Amino acid sequence: MLSPTSAARALPDFANAHIWRAGELGGASVQTVATGYAGLDAVLPGGGWPRGALIELLQPQAGVHEWGLVAPALAALQAQARELTVLVGAPWLPFGPALGARSLDMRRLLSIEGQPGDAPSLLWATREALQCADVHSVLAWLPDARSAHLRRLQIAAHAHHKLLFVFRPLRAQQESSPAPLRLRLEGAAQEAGTLRVDVFKRRGPPLAAPLLLDTRPARLAALLAASRERVWRQREEAGIPVPLLLPSRVALPLNSPESPIHALLDRIAHLDHH
Repeated sequence: MLSPTSAARALPDFANAHIWRAGELGGASVQTVATGYAGLDAVLPGGGWPRGALIELLQPQAGVHEWGLVAPALAALQAQARELTVLVGAPWLPFGPALGARSLDMRRLLSIEGQPGDAPSLLWATREALQCADVHSVLAWLPDARSAHLRRLQIAAHAHHKLLFVFRPLRAQQESSPAPLRLRLEGAAQEAGTLRVDVFKRRGPPLAAPLLLDTRPARLAALLAASRERVWRQREEAGIPVPLLLPSRVALPLNSPESPIHALLDRIAHLDHH
């Protein structure tokens, strides 16, 4: 039989499994989906995107960086189950070859469009999607959502154990949010990565510095590198100085027909069918 003193010492050891200290990374009991990026998994509670919780992603411009970040996890979910991914209020229609290059099946994406500024309809559609048994994840672009709206979505995601991403503008960083996980996304020009990810709210201590992630599909990165090397070699053989960048091509937007990215994505899509 334990003495009162020894019992007092034993009690904290028994309770430690369910105690979270603010200086430690939490999430031992959280069910997660791997992000597809080992460096990001290492700094997220539970080692990935949490199921049953609102994940808030803030960025300067909607429709630019989000797919590169979330596509690996969505592709993994598609490989495991037949449920759908629902898009609510996406700023642009998904580009099939680009998502196909990220191993996403377009036939299992359902896009719900809304009128610009019609926040109530988008919020209603998001809650309805979270309650649907045939849905495993929801991506919602809600620039005008308020804290009370997000709280309802957090409750719905938790109740139905769904993966929920909500995309908002950078100005929302100064607003309170019930989301247990908040990230800021910005493009990166460094060779080490294409996306800078700042995890500024998580269950744990603040992240010391943003992460740099290369979010390009592996085959696309290889094709881009091969194309760049071929151009440089041709210029060297012709005795033309090789520039560090080709501004006339790099400056083109991705949705421009002149952009070399489109041709590469079409090549990847063609390879996938063979």
